[in-house]
Amino acid sequence: MNGKITLLKIYTRLPFFVVFFILSMAASKAQQQPAKILLMDENIQFEATEAVNNMYNFKFEKAEHDFLVLKQKYPAHPMPYFLMGMSNWWKIMPTLDTDMETFADVFISYMDSTILYGEKLYDADEKNFEAAFFLSAAYGLKARYYGEKGKYGKATINGKNALSYLQKYSNDNELSPEFLFGKSLFNYYAVWIYDNYTLLRPILAFFPKGNKEKGIKQLKEVSYNAFYTRTEAQYFLMRIYGIEEEKEELALPIARYLATTFPDNAYFQRCFARYSFSQGQWGETEKVAEDIMYKLNIGMPGYEAISGRYASFYLGRINMYKHHDYAKAKEYYYKTVKFAQETKATKMNYFLYALADLGKIADEEKEYDRARQYYQLVYKGTEKKDALNKDAKLYLSKKKS
Repeated sequence: MNGKITLLKIYTRLPFFVVFFILSMAASKAQQQPAKILLMDENIQFEATEAVNNMYNFKFEKAEHDFLVLKQKYPAHPMPYFLMGMSNWWKIMPTLDTDMETFADVFISYMDSTILYGEKLYDADEKNFEAAFFLSAAYGLKARYYGEKGKYGKATINGKNALSYLQKYSNDNELSPEFLFGKSLFNYYAVWIYDNYTLLRPILAFFPKGNKEKGIKQLKEVSYNAFYTRTEAQYFLMRIYGIEEEKEELALPIARYLATTFPDNAYFQRCFARYSFSQGQWGETEKVAEDIMYKLNIGMPGYEAISGRYASFYLGRINMYKHHDYAKAKEYYYKTVKFAQETKATKMNYFLYALADLGKIADEEKEYDRARQYYQLVYKGTEKKDALNKDAKLYLSKKKS
């Protein structure tokens, strides 16, 4: 993690990791809950199965049609508004770290509607744990979004609102795997944040102690048994293994499952390509990367320049080092450079390594002036301590014009 991240930026992300903890904490207060709990209604789960699967498979129009039918049945309940918001959340997931998303206003609007109807239910009965869940989840997702966009004032306000519901309950009872999801995230990230962000330790002192191993075990249980939070649990397991724990060999089978189960989810396919490539499963990488490029070319939802940057780089490397097809390698590296420029990612490794490989190919083909141009770009774009910088400097010193 970047040690330069400010305390304010870290704080705004904290609710994102713990927001669903409200589910498990609220359960003990719900034993005499008289209202119908839609989250645990098996008939609604049956009706929503196809819609939820369509959402994760980026078939948003079909999913939202069914979510709006649910809204007609339960117009005063926060659930359908939250599901519509989640649908728009996944529309922006592939481009969340850029300014390219076009569904942010719709996402925020549905989260605000979730909060409106959640507050009405909660004001009528403060023991309504389902209302508390939707309030905490909606505020937490808004906090995460604003934090990602650098709007730290808004992120802080929404984060505090999410935390206010978190702090109202104890967690003496587990009502369903949906509620266990929140506890699993809290158990893991309470420890992870404590270990990685010293400045946050005073804030974490107000929360129960976590347990990383237990959190991962609980996430696995949710990923097997939950309905609404099952795929989210699988996503977080993949993220934890691949990023926080740096165990990409454990992230790969989850990424493979998600990309196979939801083959039109651009984000899941991107993750599968990344982890299969890093683990040397280049046959799988080549297949999924070519699929990403095809879907990008025909304009399928979620497939854009970021996915293209990943996929084209992997295909460039595979064609260069596995197939020894320099013509195809150059073709894909040119696309990597183009996609990186479109997404303003010219400081990222994919862009720089693509340029370095283009320099190697140009040198092999005795196009020395072109090779120098590529290596000069690499040299200027990297720091002196970087291996790429040293390689570029060495080449330029040997190939003086």
